Amino acid sequence: MDSSSGILDEALERLHASGPEFDGFLANHGPMAVEALVRHGQAGSVHRWLDHYATKLEEVPSPREAISDADWRAALGDPRRVTDWTTYFARLVAERPWRDVLAEWWPRLLPGIAGAATHPVIRVGHVVRTLLEDGEEAPRVAELAHALGYWAARHTPLPVAVSPAGTASPDEALAVLPRIADQQVLPLDGLAQLPGTPGWTAAADSLRVPYEEPEAVREQLAALVRAAVHRYLDHGHGNGVLMVHTATAPNAVLRTLPALPRELWAASLGAAWAASAAITSVYGAAEALPPLKGAGTLDPEDVFERSARHGDEHVIKMTDTALDVAASAADGDDRAPAAAVRAQQLIPAVS
Repeated sequence: MDSSSGILDEALERLHASGPEFDGFLANHGPMAVEALVRHGQAGSVHRWLDHYATKLEEVPSPREAISDADWRAALGDPRRVTDWTTYFARLVAERPWRDVLAEWWPRLLPGIAGAATHPVIRVGHVVRTLLEDGEEAPRVAELAHALGYWAARHTPLPVAVSPAGTASPDEALAVLPRIADQQVLPLDGLAQLPGTPGWTAAADSLRVPYEEPEAVREQLAALVRAAVHRYLDHGHGNGVLMVHTATAPNAVLRTLPALPRELWAASLGAAWAASAAITSVYGAAEALPPLKGAGTLDPEDVFERSARHGDEHVIKMTDTALDVAASAADGDDRAPAAAVRAQQLIPAVS
């Protein structure tokens, strides 16, 4: 990644002057999208993209009351306290190494991974990748505080417990998930239907989680990301935007694993699976689309350039994850780049 030009850090500093949401509850995707653009060789387009995107962002919400080490539980899941949370995490990462803060707070936040349609954990995954691979410059550490603060403010447990302890692969488990009765709903209303959806808990619990084998957990999480990307190619049209998160959320967790104690990996897989499974049931299409015409062997660099020109933040994020999957495949993976092309087709381009 081009980490020497300073473009990513400049973009993050610009974005930190805005709140994490706009229009009531829509997530600010700026930090995630600019990280992906820079990583995939599109640094030259970052400020132009941000100039357009920033026109819909809103100011940072006013603080309400300081959060302390003693009373944080009372503020967990309260979106009105998002600026209080960001300030709290900014203090923590100023006082302690960011890895220590992440390790302490990850298990506290993980049960609320579904909050804000998984955008907070995705934001965490993008910045942790940068911190691990490209350096710990101040704007990046500040971005971690913003991302964790957003997660804490939008912390939302699923309304049904998921305890995966079966034998199914991610492909198999995704295939048997039942759909909720009414998919024309906002995410929280869709999640609320899960407890009453016949067979959902059994299907969600069918995934195999190798609890005592951290490396096997990593492999299973990578398999989940791959399966979700492939399923988007065929079933993403149920909701082209929200189905993106079935892949990008577990990929964010996968990117974060190297920064976490290994004893947290199995729970991380379980939570990532629960979130991906829930969104799949809420928004996945019942019938598969026909194969993508003219896909053939796609060049990853060209696919990402096309997504950058498309301009939609969800398309950029989906392509970023799809290319991770393609790059990790030892024997090639034409379906992953094709899923990115599908996202370009399903989601309107930025005009």
